[in-house]
Formats: sequence, structure tokens, C-alpha cells
Amino acid sequence: MEITTDIYFGDSKEQLKLLSNNSVDLVVTSPPYADQRKNTYGGIHHNKYVDWFLPISKELLRVLNPTGTFILNIKEKVVEGERSTYVMELILEMRKQGWLWTEEFIWHKKNCYPGKWPNRFRDAWERLLQFNKSRKFNMYQEKVMVPMGDWANSRLKNLSDTDKIRDNSKVGSGFGKNISNWLERDNAYPTNVLHLATECNNKNHSAAFPEELPEWFIKLFTKEYDIVLDPFMGSGTTLIVANRMKRNSIGVDIVPEYCEMVKKQLNPVELYLFEPNAKYEKTKPKRHTSVR
Repeated sequence: MEITTDIYFGDSKEQLKLLSNNSVDLVVTSPPYADQRKNTYGGIHHNKYVDWFLPISKELLRVLNPTGTFILNIKEKVVEGERSTYVMELILEMRKQGWLWTEEFIWHKKNCYPGKWPNRFRDAWERLLQFNKSRKFNMYQEKVMVPMGDWANSRLKNLSDTDKIRDNSKVGSGFGKNISNWLERDNAYPTNVLHLATECNNKNHSAAFPEELPEWFIKLFTKEYDIVLDPFMGSGTTLIVANRMKRNSIGVDIVPEYCEMVKKQLNPVELYLFEPNAKYEKTKPKRHTSVR
């Protein structure tokens, strides 16, 4: 079975209209943050960010499979000494569009830049917001399990009688646990915090995220030959990882240099480059370039 990578050159709001309904299994993207990337993406003001993004999220809601997932990497900026609220406002407006805000992951940047500000410390984390169209979505949790760790050697060594039953929570949360269930297990389910270093060197892009980031979510939410979309492709990290993991992928970017750069870096079975105003059929795209 062929693995294809489609690259659309143009504005995401318009280029996404070319995709079919319910055709994408996972969206992983990091759009330009408010008031940043002015030279490449226009530097959207934080007060206008929600209105700018909602037409895009509307199209993403249309193209996403009902069992699919949307992962949005975004972070509030500081305006006159306090955090902007545009991310929280965006979440609320996307819920009105029909999105379910299912989960929030945290990307802990292990090598964040040092710095000092009068009223705060340096940023060492970013949000990874999970949105879904329905409450039943594909999720392959076993694919991202992690080694148990050294804590298991001591914690599971001498279990009490309470550890061997489903002991109810002492805080009245309604959740219980049976610690003996973890005996002789090699792996455990991870937390919702991802500890990853940033990765900008040799990417020719000022905001490239590490390959491990899309890789983790591709493992968690897709299987081989599913379709992964990044509507703000940038240096193409998501597409490169998806291709390596035998997923079909689609990338959109408004910067022609990025489209050409990704086209050269990728080595899929079939690669298509779509340009604005090009004449082609949606169901049978015209092949512009093929890299084998």
C-alpha cells in the first residue's frame, strides 16, 4: 500500500476547503502564536486571534473523522505584565463550534532558554490541547506505555493487605486502586506531561518542535496508513514523522520556501504539491512532483 504526502501551498483557511469531509484521522499543529512570526505569518494581534483562528478550526472540524483527534500546540503571551486570555477565549469559542475539549497535555521544555523578568520566571512549558468531534475516538494507549521505573522496585516489594484490594480513595474522589495489579508489569501508562527538549537547529524554522512531539501523538491516536494533517506545516516535522511511521500526511503552509524545503526533505512513495488557483480534481489530484 502506498504512503502519500500532499503539500498545499496557500492560506489554511482556503486550502482546507479542498479536503473532503471526515477524511483526516489526526490533526497535529502549532499555529503562529499571537503577535509572533510577523514576517512570515502576519503577526496576528492577540485581540484578533480568536476571530482569525475560528474559520480554520471550523474547516478542521469538517475534515476530521468523527473518531479522529485534533492536537493544538499553543501558548498565551504576556501583555503589559500579565498573561493574555486569548487561548482560554479560543477554547470557549471552539466548544461553541462543536468541538469537545477532551484533554490538555503539557510539553515540558527540558532545555528552555534562560531568562529573567521582574514579575515572572522563564517559560518552560506549552499547552497541547486535545479536541474531538465525539466522545468515542480512536486511542491506542498501549502504544505510548513507558517503563515502570525504579520506584516499582521499592513500592511493590512489600505490599500491605490494603494494597491487594481495590482500596477506595481517602479523599472521597470515588476512585480506587489495587496496587498489586502492577506486580510483574514492565510498562505503565504515561502521564499527560511530555518532557521533551526543543529542536530548532538545522530546521530553517524559528519555531520547529521536536520530532518526538508529533510522534507521540501519532502513536497514541493513529494506526498505519491513517491520515495526519498539519495545517501550519512550517519545517514539515509532522509530515516527516508521519511518513516515517507509515502514515499518509497532508501539510499546508502559506510560505512557499517552507513548501519547497519540505518537498526536498521528504522521500515518500508519492508526493503532491498543490498550489493556489491550480486546476485539478479534488478526488484525483494532479501529481506535481514524485519523489521515490
